[in-house]
Amino acid sequence: MARSVEPLVVGRVIGDVLDMFTPASEFIVRYGTKQVTNGCDIKPSAAADKPHVMVDPDAPSPSEPRLREWLHWIVVDVPEGQDATKGRELVAYMGPQPPTGIHRYILALFKQEGAMEGRIQVADARANFSTRRFAAQSRLGLPVAAVYFNSQKEPAAKKR
Repeated sequence: MARSVEPLVVGRVIGDVLDMFTPASEFIVRYGTKQVTNGCDIKPSAAADKPHVMVDPDAPSPSEPRLREWLHWIVVDVPEGQDATKGRELVAYMGPQPPTGIHRYILALFKQEGAMEGRIQVADARANFSTRRFAAQSRLGLPVAAVYFNSQKEPAAKKR
């Protein structure tokens, strides 16, 4: 299957959040039975729990990436071929909580060279998080895959 960054460019993920990269892996992200595809809509209630994140076992990859980073969730030291929940969680998962309008949520996959002990610097606040800065400080380089979805605040339940 051809890997393309075009949807990431069109969705302004490349440029706003990530630098241009050449995809080297594909990964599958699911909230329940819903698979995340670039630009799809997912309700905050459907993404309240951690997603199931796996590197596609059928996709050719020069080596298994071992770090999955989401703007509201950071997991490192993921064992090769395992789900992200098997790794070490640096920032606890927090599902989408868009205040108003449509918000973009990005999952980026980086190749991790060795254990991350002693070289992780995670900001105390989730606000103003920079994927580029985190990758540079952690010596990760460019991502090997990424996917994003959109979410917007759900209407409040109608009162009778």
